[in-house]
Amino acid sequence: MSLAKKALEQGEGILRLTPTWVPRSFCVPGRRIKLHPDDYYSFGGMRGGIDERWFSSTTPAENGPLTSKNEGLSHIAFEEGGKTQLFLLKDAIDELGAQIVGSRLWNQYKSWPMYSKFFDNMGPLPHHIHPSDEFGKLTNQNGKPEAYYFPPQVNNHGGDFPFTFLGIAPGTSKETILQCLKDFKKGDNKITNYSQAFRLQPGTGWDVPPGMLHAPGSLCTYEPQKASDIFAMYQSLVNEAIIPEELLWNATPKDRWGDYELLVDMIDWDLNVNPNLMDNHYMEPKPVHSVSEMHAAGYHENWICYRSHDYSAKELTVLPGHSVVVKDAAAYGMIMMQGYGKMGAWDIETPALIRFGQLTHDEYFVSEDAAKAGVKITNLSKTDPIVMLKHFGPRNPDLAIS
Repeated sequence: MSLAKKALEQGEGILRLTPTWVPRSFCVPGRRIKLHPDDYYSFGGMRGGIDERWFSSTTPAENGPLTSKNEGLSHIAFEEGGKTQLFLLKDAIDELGAQIVGSRLWNQYKSWPMYSKFFDNMGPLPHHIHPSDEFGKLTNQNGKPEAYYFPPQVNNHGGDFPFTFLGIAPGTSKETILQCLKDFKKGDNKITNYSQAFRLQPGTGWDVPPGMLHAPGSLCTYEPQKASDIFAMYQSLVNEAIIPEELLWNATPKDRWGDYELLVDMIDWDLNVNPNLMDNHYMEPKPVHSVSEMHAAGYHENWICYRSHDYSAKELTVLPGHSVVVKDAAAYGMIMMQGYGKMGAWDIETPALIRFGQLTHDEYFVSEDAAKAGVKITNLSKTDPIVMLKHFGPRNPDLAIS
């Protein structure tokens, strides 16, 4: 029997995953993702600090020529005979397909077509864009919609700039943005002069479709997204740090570097200048079922990301001392935010501090069969709730989107 089959059998349809750390050379870590203080530069100073942890990822990180082997890819931990073996979640899904992600997703995508992450920056990110599938094809990549949720458990401080720029201020011309892009090498190209910023609130979120300019703020962010790492940085100066020009052309074929009009074309203009951005993209949590019925059963579950067909996410809380069986119609990955207890055959716990390379019991992948049958979760604490975040693939049958 293969390792993948053994792991799926051992976990009764639930796979244990290992922490997946990703550095970004253009970011300063916010130090809220529980990594040990000595370990934020474990990839080496030239790679930048670790400011991201990726979840349920079969998508490699695109970090330039210094990117390490399997960077960004989640691993499964399988224990047998006192030994622990690690292998890629991607390889397990390639082998077992519908047994893990379900026939609906496997028949359409032949993969797990999303992942989630924490990104944790002390300051704001540059105003940037994730192109659509149409423009992603130019570099043989998928386009990337994404969503944000700001978990209270990892936001004990707001960082240096807890505001996110979104879109382009109504009335701005394409010529103005084109000139900003042409001024990229002059220092500050002032592109955020033509945007609007929204203050970020823990416990809420935003949906960001492809083609939308955005400069994420400094809250630690849980980010479900399509399986892609395509991006292009359109802002040249952030917190007095110069952004390398190659990141402006990161989503552009080499033979079209210097084609500023192409960069403007990548912007979904109507989406960006919409004066009702908050109405269309802001997300408050929405209860999954009747609140009174959930509380009577010992739990509470909210939709936290629900505006996209490409992914969705829930926040599940199991009250102290309770045991519940929660059913879902689709496979999902999950990350523990608070508490400890049991989930199916597994121990689950929330570490306070994680060393680079250390294994944990806070991240799992639940196969579709296990999700549909129902996962039993037991909170062993008398005082502390279990809180976990669950990320789902495209067109979740439990979520109706108009």
